[in-house]
Amino acid sequence: MKYAYYPGCVAKSSAPELYDSTAQLAQKLGIEFVELTAASCCGAGVVSEGDEFLNVVLNARTFAMAEKMGLDILTICSTCQGVMRQVRWQLDNDSSLVVKTNEALSKINMRYEGKMKIKHLLWVLVEDYGLSKLEQQVVKPLKGLKVAPFYGCYLLRPAEALQFESREKPTSLEQLITVLGADPIRYEGETKCCGFPILFVQRGTALEMAATYLNNAQKEGADFMVTPCPLCHISLDTYQKKASKQIKVNINLPVMHLSQMVGLALGVERKKLGFSRHMVSTATVLRGL
Repeated sequence: MKYAYYPGCVAKSSAPELYDSTAQLAQKLGIEFVELTAASCCGAGVVSEGDEFLNVVLNARTFAMAEKMGLDILTICSTCQGVMRQVRWQLDNDSSLVVKTNEALSKINMRYEGKMKIKHLLWVLVEDYGLSKLEQQVVKPLKGLKVAPFYGCYLLRPAEALQFESREKPTSLEQLITVLGADPIRYEGETKCCGFPILFVQRGTALEMAATYLNNAQKEGADFMVTPCPLCHISLDTYQKKASKQIKVNINLPVMHLSQMVGLALGVERKKLGFSRHMVSTATVLRGL
């Protein structure tokens, strides 16, 4: 299994533990990455608001890089995955946009052909690697732990562009949690927006959103929350203390990156998974294992 690897901006800056833990996971599973080191930011849903065509060209350039390698793109950021899949959907459904995009790309001797796929790490684990095969690699099952899955926005929306699972009743994270030996819990808010897109514009509203979902999961008995999106992780972990104050409720719920949770079950050395970088300590969860 080999992919053109697109880690995204956050994993290379404010959340290096995600980048490092994914490298450990790939090594354990024998997945080969060829990192797209010259790729640009996906735009994170922000660039498109100012210049829709620029957003398309930036992402089409990344697609063209992967196509030159003959590889599908794997990303560990659901925001990147959502933005890129939406651009791919636009190109697939508008031939005139493809022509215009390739005219722009021709200035740097590149061309988009539409031959590659864009996949999130979660999807690769579920479909390409396979849950039954993954279960055979589990050496330290997460037995006795209740895990709250937090899908967020971009892993499920827009549905017409993603076409992976139901945006109302997704199951991929629950299936993965179960395979790792833990118990997934259901709670109100697991498929909602974490609040990050408005965190620096309407901070109070964003903090209230994150706090509400964290509190809901905590009330259902979750030992920790897991998310496939680094931006969601920032809202739910980095800003958890402020979010807790926003709704005047004591919240203390560890939040793990997807790759950290899987790495734990596969026996990756804990210090290589980067838990020390979390704002909300995972010590209680790790001691329980």
